[in-house]
Amino acid sequence: MSASSFPKVRVGMGQDSRRFLPPDTTKPCVIGGLVFEEVPGLAADSDGDVVFHSICNAITSLTGVPIVNGVASELCQKGGITDSQVYLERALEFLGKQKIQHVALSIEAKRPLIEQRIEEMRKKIAHVLKVRSDQVGLSVISGEGLTDFGCGDGLQALCILTTTE
Repeated sequence: MSASSFPKVRVGMGQDSRRFLPPDTTKPCVIGGLVFEEVPGLAADSDGDVVFHSICNAITSLTGVPIVNGVASELCQKGGITDSQVYLERALEFLGKQKIQHVALSIEAKRPLIEQRIEEMRKKIAHVLKVRSDQVGLSVISGEGLTDFGCGDGLQALCILTTTE
């Protein structure tokens, strides 16, 4: 078998982190496309969805196209679009012939309690990425108070995205 008959595998890595807004804010907290009403929203021009932003940043590492600090900023300024799902859907266009094989996500947050909604979040992410939910791995850790995220001041998401061509 020649080397050219093997699929071209690429791996992208992305990260995003945000602080919570003050408790009296009316902005909803969106994580992985889901609203969590028990905590304030995240500081960002957009909805601040750290999961979708980390996936966008992983796509940036694969394509070189700045999504969160480029495409998303332009969309937000032009039309007031604040839904990170729109940015992620736009980012997918830059993958070209690359097909997502797997996305691995790790979220660090003391709050909210994401564990109870992991399956719902996996399905939402899979739907947006147009993959099966078994192609989305998701883990959540509390951080044990060792970082600002582990102390409940905000949250962080890390993403590893594998594609083939």
